[in-house]
Amino acid sequence: MADSVTTPLKVIAGADSFGADLKDAMVAHLRSLNIEVEDLGITSYYNIGAEVGRRVSSATTSPSVETRGLLACGTGVGVGVFANKFPGVIATTCLTTDEARNNRSINNCNVLALSGMSTSVEKAKEIVDTWLNTPFKSPCPASKSEPWPEDIAKFFDESMNEMPKIGAPEKIEAETCAVCCLVKNRELNPIGIIPGGSMKILRETPTSAIVRFKAGSVEPAHHHTFGHCLVVMEGKKSVWNLSKEERYDLGVGDYLFTPAGDVHRVKYYEDTEFFIKWDGKWDMFFDEDLETAKAAIDKELANGSA
Repeated sequence: MADSVTTPLKVIAGADSFGADLKDAMVAHLRSLNIEVEDLGITSYYNIGAEVGRRVSSATTSPSVETRGLLACGTGVGVGVFANKFPGVIATTCLTTDEARNNRSINNCNVLALSGMSTSVEKAKEIVDTWLNTPFKSPCPASKSEPWPEDIAKFFDESMNEMPKIGAPEKIEAETCAVCCLVKNRELNPIGIIPGGSMKILRETPTSAIVRFKAGSVEPAHHHTFGHCLVVMEGKKSVWNLSKEERYDLGVGDYLFTPAGDVHRVKYYEDTEFFIKWDGKWDMFFDEDLETAKAAIDKELANGSA
């Protein structure tokens, strides 16, 4: 039981198809402990890992509520890799209770990744309970179940201050005008879940960014919980709004608005850069894989369909 947990928790959970059953069992277990759970369901390991990581990273709950993530895939590794792409997320794969205790004590792990192929439901419950009940810097197998020495405990505290800075967006200097920022600060960060794409966040909530895609890149059909508008600055692209069965061919200076929930795929014919703005926090839910998208676009372009 998780009766040593005193701070209210919210756990954001998700899995791919290989971890679905284990995730469902753990969601039921957490709810039996009166822990609030937001279940994001089942999708690809990279998409669900990124989504849980993003939500834990950007959690804005009250200081009296701690937000953590719980993920499951075949090995428990892939989902953790993608969750760790986001600042402040410390996702670890745990196959034993000792690993869960070590990772909470040493790393203050806030996203637990489980293996759907290697871990039974009963074992997973033990791992989850250990993860819930183990405080940061507490005695653990790695410390031979003894309290950590003062110098090591201090090192752990310092690491918690430094790790959230890794991968965080650059801050735009207040005294620099917005136009100059667009011109001077053009180093973009890769978009890990879409090959060929990179992005630089310019402003948060409502969010604006510069996005660049290499020629030949494809965004598989996907949708967002927010509407977004964009202006093409360089290059040429097509956007297929599958919800409305419409195609938009865009070049330099063209503007497009896509409503929240509309499923759309994109093809880039040249190296393309555009300015994009949306309300709320960024999310992206894939409705097909990359190869399916490429085949559909190639077929349509070959048929000369508009």
